[in-house]
Amino acid sequence: MSISTTLYNTVFRRNSVFVTTVFAGAFAFGIGFDTAVTTFYDRWNRGKQWKDIRHKYAESEE
Repeated sequence: MSISTTLYNTVFRRNSVFVTTVFAGAFAFGIGFDTAVTTFYDRWNRGKQWKDIRHKYAESEE
């Protein structure tokens, strides 16, 4: 069997499976993209964000 036949029989044949696959893929892509962009932003702005300089200004809560 070719890849296209296998893909059709597992994903595209039934509408409910296709819709579920699309939503699950979009959800996973959204989480992955958000994580990647946040990681890039944190590395690009290291030392300039509040979480990096908080110890200089905030008082200890002990």
